[in-house]
Amino acid sequence: MTTTDQPQSAVVLLSGGLDSATVLAIAQDEGYQVYAISFRYGQRHQFELTRARQLATRARVARHVTLDIDLAQFGGSALTADIGVPKHDSADDIGTNIPVTYVPARNTVFLSLALAYAESIGSGNIFIGVNALDYSGYPDCRPEYIAAFERMANLATKAGVEGSASIKIHTPLIKLTKAQIITRGLALGVDYSQTTSCYDPGAGGQPCQHCDACLLRMRGFEQNGMLDPGLKAP
Repeated sequence: MTTTDQPQSAVVLLSGGLDSATVLAIAQDEGYQVYAISFRYGQRHQFELTRARQLATRARVARHVTLDIDLAQFGGSALTADIGVPKHDSADDIGTNIPVTYVPARNTVFLSLALAYAESIGSGNIFIGVNALDYSGYPDCRPEYIAAFERMANLATKAGVEGSASIKIHTPLIKLTKAQIITRGLALGVDYSQTTSCYDPGAGGQPCQHCDACLLRMRGFEQNGMLDPGLKAP
Protein backbone atom coordinates (compact mmCIF):
# COMPACT_ATOMS: atom_id res chain seq x y z
CA MET A 1 0.00 0.00 0.00
CA THR A 2 1.40 3.40 -0.92
CA THR A 3 1.45 6.37 1.39
CA THR A 4 -1.44 7.97 -0.48
CA ASP A 5 -3.52 4.85 0.19
CA GLN A 6 -3.22 5.27 3.94
CA PRO A 7 -6.42 6.52 5.61
CA GLN A 8 -6.45 9.98 7.10
CA SER A 9 -6.28 10.08 10.87
CA ALA A 10 -8.64 11.95 13.17
CA VAL A 11 -8.94 12.55 16.89
CA VAL A 12 -12.42 11.82 18.23
CA LEU A 13 -13.54 13.11 21.63
CA LEU A 14 -15.17 10.07 23.18
CA SER A 15 -17.21 10.42 26.37
CA GLY A 16 -19.07 7.14 26.21
CA GLY A 17 -22.35 8.92 25.57
CA LEU A 18 -24.86 8.76 22.76
CA ASP A 19 -23.48 11.71 20.80
CA SER A 20 -19.82 10.75 20.96
CA ALA A 21 -20.59 7.14 20.01
CA THR A 22 -22.41 8.44 16.94
CA VAL A 23 -19.53 10.73 16.03
CA LEU A 24 -17.09 7.84 16.36
CA ALA A 25 -19.18 5.82 13.91
CA ILE A 26 -19.43 8.75 11.51
CA ALA A 27 -15.67 9.36 11.52
CA GLN A 28 -14.97 5.71 10.77
CA ASP A 29 -17.68 5.63 8.11
CA GLU A 30 -15.97 8.58 6.43
CA GLY A 31 -12.77 6.56 6.29
CA TYR A 32 -10.77 8.12 9.10
CA GLN A 33 -8.38 6.13 11.26
CA VAL A 34 -9.59 7.11 14.72
CA TYR A 35 -7.50 8.12 17.71
CA ALA A 36 -9.94 8.48 20.59
CA ILE A 37 -9.50 10.71 23.61
CA SER A 38 -11.51 10.70 26.85
CA PHE A 39 -11.22 12.72 30.04
CA ARG A 40 -11.42 11.90 33.73
CA TYR A 41 -12.06 15.42 34.94
CA GLY A 42 -13.60 14.91 38.34
CA GLN A 43 -17.08 14.34 36.94
CA ARG A 44 -19.65 12.65 39.16
CA HIS A 45 -20.69 10.42 36.23
CA GLN A 46 -17.35 8.66 35.76
CA PHE A 47 -19.20 5.51 34.68
CA GLU A 48 -19.16 7.09 31.22
CA LEU A 49 -15.45 6.25 30.99
CA THR A 50 -16.25 2.55 31.25
CA ARG A 51 -18.51 2.94 28.25
CA ALA A 52 -15.88 4.96 26.40
CA ARG A 53 -13.32 2.19 26.84
CA GLN A 54 -15.82 -0.41 25.63
CA LEU A 55 -16.78 1.67 22.60
CA ALA A 56 -13.15 2.25 21.66
CA THR A 57 -12.35 -1.45 21.99
CA ARG A 58 -15.30 -2.58 19.89
CA ALA A 59 -14.54 0.02 17.23
CA ARG A 60 -10.88 -1.08 17.15
CA VAL A 61 -9.61 2.48 17.18
CA ALA A 62 -5.92 3.01 16.50
CA ARG A 63 -5.41 4.27 20.05
CA HIS A 64 -7.53 5.40 22.98
CA VAL A 65 -6.12 7.67 25.67
CA THR A 66 -7.83 8.84 28.85
CA LEU A 67 -6.40 11.98 30.41
CA ASP A 68 -6.76 13.03 34.03
CA ILE A 69 -7.71 16.68 34.58
CA ASP A 70 -9.19 17.49 37.96
CA LEU A 71 -11.68 20.25 37.15
CA ALA A 72 -13.35 19.41 40.47
CA GLN A 73 -10.63 21.55 42.06
CA PHE A 74 -12.39 24.55 40.51
CA GLY A 75 -15.94 23.32 41.05
CA GLY A 76 -18.61 25.66 39.76
CA SER A 77 -20.74 22.90 38.22
CA ALA A 78 -23.19 20.26 39.38
CA LEU A 79 -21.01 17.74 37.55
CA THR A 80 -17.83 18.57 39.46
CA ALA A 81 -19.00 19.98 42.82
CA ASP A 82 -21.45 19.26 45.61
CA ILE A 83 -24.34 20.88 43.75
CA GLY A 84 -27.54 18.99 43.00
CA VAL A 85 -28.17 17.93 39.41
CA PRO A 86 -31.51 19.42 38.26
CA LYS A 87 -34.25 16.84 37.72
CA HIS A 88 -37.52 17.13 35.79
CA ASP A 89 -40.46 14.96 34.85
CA SER A 90 -40.34 15.87 31.16
CA ALA A 91 -37.93 17.27 28.58
CA ASP A 92 -40.47 20.06 28.08
CA ASP A 93 -39.62 21.28 31.59
CA ILE A 94 -35.98 21.96 30.74
CA GLY A 95 -35.30 25.70 30.92
CA THR A 96 -33.53 27.94 28.42
CA ASN A 97 -30.90 29.39 30.76
CA ILE A 98 -27.40 27.96 31.04
CA PRO A 99 -27.85 25.19 33.63
CA VAL A 100 -25.70 24.38 36.66
CA THR A 101 -24.47 21.24 34.85
CA TYR A 102 -22.37 23.51 32.61
CA VAL A 103 -18.71 22.91 33.44
CA PRO A 104 -16.73 26.16 33.09
CA ALA A 105 -14.69 26.16 29.85
CA ARG A 106 -14.88 22.34 29.60
CA ASN A 107 -15.01 22.09 25.81
CA THR A 108 -12.22 24.64 25.48
CA VAL A 109 -10.04 22.53 27.78
CA PHE A 110 -11.00 19.30 25.99
CA LEU A 111 -10.52 20.68 22.48
CA SER A 112 -7.14 22.17 23.42
CA LEU A 113 -5.89 18.78 24.56
CA ALA A 114 -7.43 17.06 21.54
CA LEU A 115 -5.62 19.64 19.40
CA ALA A 116 -2.31 18.76 21.04
CA TYR A 117 -3.03 15.07 20.45
CA ALA A 118 -3.93 15.68 16.80
CA GLU A 119 -0.82 17.73 16.11
CA SER A 120 1.38 15.12 17.77
CA ILE A 121 0.14 12.42 15.38
CA GLY A 122 0.21 14.67 12.33
CA SER A 123 -3.56 14.94 12.01
CA GLY A 124 -5.57 18.02 11.10
CA ASN A 125 -8.94 16.52 12.00
CA ILE A 126 -10.81 16.65 15.30
CA PHE A 127 -14.35 15.30 15.75
CA ILE A 128 -16.58 16.44 18.60
CA GLY A 129 -20.24 15.66 19.26
CA VAL A 130 -21.50 19.12 20.14
CA ASN A 131 -25.11 19.91 19.29
CA ALA A 132 -26.87 23.26 19.03
CA LEU A 133 -30.47 22.01 18.88
CA ASP A 134 -31.40 19.35 21.46
CA TYR A 135 -28.89 20.37 24.13
CA SER A 136 -28.97 21.99 27.56
CA GLY A 137 -27.95 25.52 26.61
CA TYR A 138 -24.17 25.22 26.91
CA PRO A 139 -22.31 28.16 25.32
CA ASP A 140 -19.44 25.93 24.13
CA CYS A 141 -21.75 23.84 21.93
CA ARG A 142 -22.62 26.67 19.53
CA PRO A 143 -21.42 26.90 15.90
CA GLU A 144 -19.85 30.33 16.49
CA TYR A 145 -17.76 28.91 19.33
CA ILE A 146 -16.51 26.01 17.21
CA ALA A 147 -15.66 28.39 14.34
CA ALA A 148 -13.71 30.63 16.72
CA PHE A 149 -11.79 27.68 18.20
CA GLU A 150 -10.90 26.43 14.73
CA ARG A 151 -9.51 29.84 13.79
CA MET A 152 -7.48 29.90 17.00
CA ALA A 153 -6.20 26.36 16.39
CA ASN A 154 -4.80 27.34 13.02
CA LEU A 155 -3.07 30.37 14.56
CA ALA A 156 -1.71 28.58 17.63
CA THR A 157 -0.09 25.44 16.19
CA LYS A 158 3.04 24.72 14.25
CA ALA A 159 1.00 22.62 11.83
CA GLY A 160 -1.40 25.48 11.20
CA VAL A 161 1.26 28.15 10.76
CA GLU A 162 3.52 26.07 8.52
CA GLY A 163 0.57 24.71 6.58
CA SER A 164 1.53 21.08 7.11
CA ALA A 165 -1.94 20.28 8.48
CA SER A 166 -4.78 22.79 8.43
CA ILE A 167 -6.87 22.13 11.53
CA LYS A 168 -10.53 21.24 10.98
CA ILE A 169 -13.02 20.79 13.83
CA HIS A 170 -15.70 18.40 12.57
CA THR A 171 -19.13 18.77 14.20
CA PRO A 172 -21.40 16.39 12.26
CA LEU A 173 -24.19 16.57 14.86
CA ILE A 174 -24.33 20.30 15.43
CA LYS A 175 -27.48 20.94 13.38
CA LEU A 176 -29.28 17.68 14.18
CA THR A 177 -32.00 17.02 16.73
CA LYS A 178 -31.43 14.18 19.19
CA ALA A 179 -33.90 12.08 17.21
CA GLN A 180 -31.96 12.72 13.99
CA ILE A 181 -28.68 11.85 15.71
CA ILE A 182 -30.13 8.52 16.82
CA THR A 183 -31.49 7.81 13.34
CA ARG A 184 -28.05 8.48 11.86
CA GLY A 185 -26.33 6.29 14.44
CA LEU A 186 -28.73 3.39 14.01
CA ALA A 187 -28.08 3.46 10.27
CA LEU A 188 -24.36 3.12 11.05
CA GLY A 189 -24.92 0.24 13.45
CA VAL A 190 -24.32 2.05 16.75
CA ASP A 191 -25.41 -0.06 19.72
CA TYR A 192 -26.89 2.58 21.99
CA SER A 193 -27.43 0.07 24.79
CA GLN A 194 -23.67 0.34 25.31
CA THR A 195 -23.71 4.11 25.84
CA THR A 196 -24.57 6.27 28.85
CA SER A 197 -25.70 9.87 29.02
CA CYS A 198 -26.90 10.34 32.61
CA TYR A 199 -25.42 13.17 34.68
CA ASP A 200 -26.33 11.50 37.98
CA PRO A 201 -26.24 7.71 37.53
CA GLY A 202 -26.59 5.08 40.23
CA ALA A 203 -23.62 3.19 41.62
CA GLY A 204 -23.87 0.62 38.82
CA GLY A 205 -24.33 3.20 36.10
CA GLN A 206 -28.14 3.07 36.07
CA PRO A 207 -29.58 6.27 34.51
CA CYS A 208 -31.65 8.50 36.77
CA GLN A 209 -34.14 9.16 33.93
CA HIS A 210 -34.84 12.70 35.16
CA CYS A 211 -31.74 14.83 34.48
CA ASP A 212 -31.60 16.94 31.31
CA ALA A 213 -29.33 14.47 29.53
CA CYS A 214 -31.58 11.50 30.28
CA LEU A 215 -34.76 13.31 29.28
CA LEU A 216 -33.39 14.60 25.97
CA ARG A 217 -32.02 11.17 25.17
CA MET A 218 -35.27 9.36 26.02
CA ARG A 219 -37.29 11.82 23.94
CA GLY A 220 -34.98 11.22 20.98
CA PHE A 221 -35.62 7.50 21.14
CA GLU A 222 -39.37 8.04 21.60
CA GLN A 223 -39.40 10.17 18.44
CA ASN A 224 -37.79 7.21 16.68
CA GLY A 225 -40.61 4.99 17.94
CA MET A 226 -38.49 3.03 20.38
CA LEU A 227 -37.55 2.74 24.03
CA ASP A 228 -34.12 3.95 25.06
CA PRO A 229 -32.06 0.72 25.00
CA GLY A 230 -29.83 2.16 27.71
CA LEU A 231 -32.67 1.80 30.22
CA LYS A 232 -32.54 -1.99 30.13
CA ALA A 233 -29.31 -2.59 32.00
CA PRO A 234 -25.96 -0.86 32.56
